Amino acid sequence: MNNIRDFKNLNQKKVLLRLDLNVPLKDGVILDHTRIDKILPIIKFLIKNNSQIIIISHVGRPKGKKNKVLSLKPICKSLEKKINKKIRIINDDIFKLRKEDLFTDLNNQIVFLENIRFYKEEEKNDISFAKTLARLGDLFVNDAFSCSHRAHASVCKITDFIPSFAGLQLETEINALKKITTEIKKPITCIVGGSKISTKIGIIKNLIPKFDNIIIVGGMANNILSYKGNQIGRSIKEENCEIIIDEIFKTSKNHSCKITFPEDVLVGKNMNGKSRVKELNEINNNDLILDIGPKTIKKIKDIIEISKTILWNGPAGYFENPNFANGSYEIAKSIIKKNKDKSIYSVVGGGDTVALINQINAINDFNFVSTAGGAFLEYLEGKKLPGIKALK
Repeated sequence: MNNIRDFKNLNQKKVLLRLDLNVPLKDGVILDHTRIDKILPIIKFLIKNNSQIIIISHVGRPKGKKNKVLSLKPICKSLEKKINKKIRIINDDIFKLRKEDLFTDLNNQIVFLENIRFYKEEEKNDISFAKTLARLGDLFVNDAFSCSHRAHASVCKITDFIPSFAGLQLETEINALKKITTEIKKPITCIVGGSKISTKIGIIKNLIPKFDNIIIVGGMANNILSYKGNQIGRSIKEENCEIIIDEIFKTSKNHSCKITFPEDVLVGKNMNGKSRVKELNEINNNDLILDIGPKTIKKIKDIIEISKTILWNGPAGYFENPNFANGSYEIAKSIIKKNKDKSIYSVVGGGDTVALINQINAINDFNFVSTAGGAFLEYLEGKKLPGIKALK
């Protein structure tokens, strides 16, 4: 896989740059800038090399139809401020757009194509659409790892028609994930949360043979507590997961991977209520398990302390309510402490986990924070990502 860094002469080259700028918007206001901040290195690199940059991205799911609410305009404006450069957004029909129409003003070094998902051909991985896009540039750069699990025209098929390269962020993401899947420093620990154990079973099964510890927290831990014969009250629980859980424990035993799950919890009567510490045998029918308890926190911190590598995907509780955020905060603080003395390599992924560490302004206190959702999970499951495969 060739990286754009190795391209000899980018001067005046028209670079089709695929980014993931699918940020949360409300009334045209960006709620989280993490994804925009992450693309600044590739933008600055191409500006420094005097390239002409054509940005391709999407927001939301417009389903192949124009939708003003899902315009890239607010993101374009935000990037303008961050790099202090004027950027033009092009609303013209891509099928009618010509290469020579893109940079008519000599002062313009960057243009945005409007939301690529306004075209139904994008998600169909349409050949003629990919060819049309390719004709607009001299070379293509994929710096959207988080879109690379999609076989879409501007991620996948375009590479058949134009010299194609990996971007700086995409390479960084893959290198970080390699450190927790193939180039591992042991002991290695995975902390995995989320509401459904079935959505993470692929990851757990793929990681058990490589990892020393799998720590299961969040809503999915309730399934294990129930499987072990504990009362979980009104807590979230996925049905028909006994075979999956049985398989996890059998596989972990075969590979000497220790499975850790809560031994005490914080409960509430509702999501917005106060918290109360309870032992597992004290949970009653009206309780909602919404965080891990102090004994479990200590156990997890002890495991983090002896770990050399850690992957964290999914908070430990309902952190949106501060009364149930302590478990997640303590995990974060424990990893950050080890990061500061450079005794651990930490990778964090998943939308909720990123939101959590943004709450405590700790985005720079981990070795790598992935904003990728589906691509991150599929890579960890050992799946081949279409966008990465296309670059090879």
